[in-house]
Amino acid sequence: MSMPTIFVSHGSPTLILNDVPARGFLASLGKELPKPTAIVAVSAHWNTDVPAVSLARRPGTIHDFYGFPDALYQLRYDAPGAPVLAERVARLTGAAHDPHRGLDHGAWVPALLGWPEADIPIFQLSVQPDESPAHHIALGRKLAPLRDEGVLVMGSGSATHNLRALVRSGAASEPEPWAQAFDDWLADAVARGDEAALAGYRSQAPYAEANHPSDEHLLPLHVAYGAAGEGARGRPLHRSFTLGNLSMAAYAFG
Repeated sequence: MSMPTIFVSHGSPTLILNDVPARGFLASLGKELPKPTAIVAVSAHWNTDVPAVSLARRPGTIHDFYGFPDALYQLRYDAPGAPVLAERVARLTGAAHDPHRGLDHGAWVPALLGWPEADIPIFQLSVQPDESPAHHIALGRKLAPLRDEGVLVMGSGSATHNLRALVRSGAASEPEPWAQAFDDWLADAVARGDEAALAGYRSQAPYAEANHPSDEHLLPLHVAYGAAGEGARGRPLHRSFTLGNLSMAAYAFG
């Protein structure tokens, strides 16, 4: 059976320290899926002009954030890299090589929660914020053969991502209608496998600009969708909100 592809919303870096539903979901991820032979992590936090893959044999844990609790900076994810597979992904996609890139929090936070044993090889593939969602769907399609080898393509971003609108007080709050409307639209488009809608979300989704002032946090979803192959549909793995308007939705495609 082919491995599904997934998209997860990784939230704030402090998600890994907080007792919220999304953390509980990510902690169950390894039980929700067959154990991968390797993980290709497509994170919203590695942005390049052209696709690039990380070939590090022992990717370091990148703490790419500032002003957070000290406990967060003590966390490490010491899984091995997969340079041979990464080189193959580079050939499939035409991606450039980065021999030193480690794992940013878009990769290591969900990986540490889902596969805490750190025994699955993992490496990253970058996104190109100056390119379209359609470009990223096409990029994902080039990864589709990996599914039959048990490789998990994991897009990691955010189903909604407007940092200026977040409720940072820590108090629980219902998402505002503009965030809920976009989140519901996305869930429907994913369930229908509507490639045209997903590629054209900027003009088709309600409140697209309010939910995504820039594209980079949704582009990993487009890669995961593309990697599931032609005609793929998605199913929800989890839906919740944190910080008021930050959707933590996650989907499996296949």
